[in-house]
Amino acid sequence: MKIGKYTIHVIETGTFSLDGGAMFGIIPKPIWEKEHNPDENNRIKMSLRTLLLVSDNRKILVDTGMGNKWNDKLKSIYKIDNTSYTLEKSLLEKGFSKEEITDVFLTHLHFDHAGGATEFVDGKLQPTFPNAKYYVQKNNLSWALNATERDKGSYIEDNFIPLVNEGVLNLLDKKDKFFDDELEIIVVNGHTNAQQLLRIFDDSQTLFYSGDLFPFASHLHLPVIMGYDLQPLITLQEKKEILPIAVEENWKIFFEHDFATLAATVKKNDKGFGVDEIYKSI
Repeated sequence: MKIGKYTIHVIETGTFSLDGGAMFGIIPKPIWEKEHNPDENNRIKMSLRTLLLVSDNRKILVDTGMGNKWNDKLKSIYKIDNTSYTLEKSLLEKGFSKEEITDVFLTHLHFDHAGGATEFVDGKLQPTFPNAKYYVQKNNLSWALNATERDKGSYIEDNFIPLVNEGVLNLLDKKDKFFDDELEIIVVNGHTNAQQLLRIFDDSQTLFYSGDLFPFASHLHLPVIMGYDLQPLITLQEKKEILPIAVEENWKIFFEHDFATLAATVKKNDKGFGVDEIYKSI
């Protein structure tokens, strides 16, 4: 897929699993399990899917998956599976090396989005992409460093402190409306403080990297809000603001975690909003 000057590559980095009840909040299991079959521990399989945006002078990776720093206990808890995909392997299959990445746009610093930002080399933690500048919202870094008891487990300092120490983590704030021509930053605060999403657009099309605002296509429905969201009513309001625009302008919504659905357009229905056309590739 090409939008404006950017050729867009889907980068699969593996899968993991989280509790289905937590992913669907107040929605009863008999409803959500019809589309998301849980395992014996009530976990549902989730993608760790990212995008690579390639222009003549930039190669921008949007999020990094969970990385490879997990011990056996945590691999088991989160059912991490890298047998088919890893970040580095998928980049190489697209013809790119880690050294070629110029920018890493982190939606937020939760471990399933920033885990691949650093890696161990000879026992030392360092940035995975040695020639890249990394970007996150200033307020998300501040939150990550002072997370509450409720969400501090999602912010693992090994994923981002090495970036700070190496001087490669660049801090954005809400006045930064664009990351580049054709790349609009949209900041949302319901899931966590200062998650930055990316609208990739030109005169005829838009692809919206929806991060954890819409982790699954199911989350297009207004009442479907994760139990992980710190401010669920803020999430609801953000969905109400973004979805009418997505319908009117026929955005393709890119789903980072939906194992079954890569992207979809949105339609309004008698219950609010839902999936219109599903895309298995872009």
